[in-house]
Amino acid sequence: MIKARVTVTLKNGVLDPQGKAIEGALGALGFSGVDQVRQGKVFDVMLDGTDKVRAEADLKDMCEKLLANTVIENYTIALD
Repeated sequence: MIKARVTVTLKNGVLDPQGKAIEGALGALGFSGVDQVRQGKVFDVMLDGTDKVRAEADLKDMCEKLLANTVIENYTIALD
């Protein structure tokens, strides 16, 4: 089995209203010095097999087709 973590974040320049709301809430809770919050998504995926090259190719395909909106989001893949 191959364990992978896919992290999806908004591209720079894309507005992040959820991140802004979190930033405001942190300030309201008394956390000072929080300058900017950007939210994202994390996917932990277990894949059958041991071929890491194939796994990374499959994960890239998954990101391009479903996990990330590549118009406004970037993604990174980490394999264990």
